[in-house]
Amino acid sequence: MALQAPFELRIGRRYLRSTGNRFLSFISAISMVGVAIGVAVLIVVLSVMNGFEHELRARILSLTSHATITAFGEGLADWPSLRAVARANPRVAAVTPFVEGEVLLIADRPGGTSSAATLRGIDPKLETEVSSLHERLTTGSMQALEPGAFGVILGVELADLLGVEAGDAVVVVVARGHVTPAGVVPRLRRFTVAGVFRSGMYEIDATLAVVHMVDAYEAPLAVREVASALGGGLYVEDWTQRNANFFRSIELTKRMMFFILLLVVAVAAFNIVSTLVMAVKDKQPDIAILRTIGARPASILAVFTTQGTVIGLLGTLAGVALGVLLSVNLEAIVHGLERVSGVQFMDASVYLMSDLPARVEPRDVALIAGTAFALCCLSTVYPAWRAATTDPARALRHD
Repeated sequence: MALQAPFELRIGRRYLRSTGNRFLSFISAISMVGVAIGVAVLIVVLSVMNGFEHELRARILSLTSHATITAFGEGLADWPSLRAVARANPRVAAVTPFVEGEVLLIADRPGGTSSAATLRGIDPKLETEVSSLHERLTTGSMQALEPGAFGVILGVELADLLGVEAGDAVVVVVARGHVTPAGVVPRLRRFTVAGVFRSGMYEIDATLAVVHMVDAYEAPLAVREVASALGGGLYVEDWTQRNANFFRSIELTKRMMFFILLLVVAVAAFNIVSTLVMAVKDKQPDIAILRTIGARPASILAVFTTQGTVIGLLGTLAGVALGVLLSVNLEAIVHGLERVSGVQFMDASVYLMSDLPARVEPRDVALIAGTAFALCCLSTVYPAWRAATTDPARALRHD
């Protein structure tokens, strides 16, 4: 029994290396290449989805907190004492106050353009504890946001839309206005652009403006604990709720792409079936001779199972190597193609970012490789069974 396995493996490997039938060898190579391409495509696509999700999360959290607690009406009046209560929670790393509202920004010049924006008032010193806004500045500094100076920091896309830069002036129009005999007059305030930031996320860069708060007046579990400690009556929201649609759509797309692209591997695996059927037909005399000298049907089954399994294994390993290599260098490859073709493949206004990040997850690679190899092994069952049930006498009679 100890010699049984080597005997079957040796014959299976010999049939795989056989050059007697060039067409059969060509079909075997095509099957192997098909599996490799399918596996590589799956790894690249899922790596891009992982990279997009990771980059999107990082960019969102670079300018927003993990969670917010807001009060209804006029807001939190005694926020310093409430901040102390929140900091007492061991789950909380940092706390900073803010005010936020929707405004209209108008470039302060004749015929100046306008744009709707979210105006966020912050404490510049405390803001550095909860966001990396100071690291995202392309011009200006956080120190320019002094109380009473009426400085504003704009997202780079918003600044481009308004046609302003550091030192220019913009007019902030708030919907809540003054009641006069002539009607409601909106509140206006002239601000000086103190800086421009780039988060890398189009939606933030095109809508966010930051001013000093004086001029403006484990996150899901922790934020609820803090809200309870503050006495309730507050609106609680964490970053997973604010951006739920983004990450839900990414996860759904990732699952759909996995099953759709798995069909490519399934087609390649089906090609292994046809390859082995042809191999069984070609090796009918050899099968008959093996059977007449005492080889059992299980041995014949193992011979052709080995042949198909090796094709699937080599194709899967080649696909994993190719897919990981492409994923790791994908961003450089895309930038190179953009320079050569002069076409920008990633429009930030559509895809929220201008790069094509890829993040290889070992769990995804293992899932793809395991599924592809299982399909290849499954495809060997029918041809190997056909070979095992071959009648030696009939095969020799027709030879």
